[in-house]
Amino acid sequence: MSGSVTSQPGVVTFDYSTWSALYPSLSMNTNVTQATEYFAQAGDFLNNTPLSPVQDLTKRARLLNLLTAHIAQLNLPTDAGGNGAGTVGRVASAAEGSTSVSLDMGAPSGSASWFMQTQYGATFWQMTAYLRQMRFVPGRSPRARIWP
Repeated sequence: MSGSVTSQPGVVTFDYSTWSALYPSLSMNTNVTQATEYFAQAGDFLNNTPLSPVQDLTKRARLLNLLTAHIAQLNLPTDAGGNGAGTVGRVASAAEGSTSVSLDMGAPSGSASWFMQTQYGATFWQMTAYLRQMRFVPGRSPRARIWP
C-alpha cells in the first residue's frame, strides 16, 4: 500500500519513502517536511478520516499521494521541474523567434481546471469521477417538514 495505516483505524498516514519512490522527479526537490505538509493539504481535498467516501485505504493512499504530487509540482519553481508561480494551463501554441507562448485552460467545468494543471491532478480527477456523480439511496422519502 502506498501510505500506511496509523493507530487510528481508517486513516492513511504519509510515507515519504513510498511517495519519493513513486515520484522521484518531485522528491529530488521536495524534502520530507514539505511533502508532509502537501499530504496534509491533500487531506483537505480528499477526506482522510473513517468517514471518507473512499473507504479502501489502499485506494485512498494512492489518491492522496497523487494529490500530494500535484500540490508539490504546483509549488516547485519552474527551474526545479514544477509550475511554481509561473504559467497555468496547457501550452496551446509556441514560437521560437522572439519566444512566444500561448496557454489555454480549456473549458473544464467546476474545479477541474485546478486539477488539470499537472498530470497528477488530471489523473486524480479521472480516478475520482465516480465521487462527483449523484448517488441514489433507496428507501422511504422523508416526510416534508413544514415550518413553523
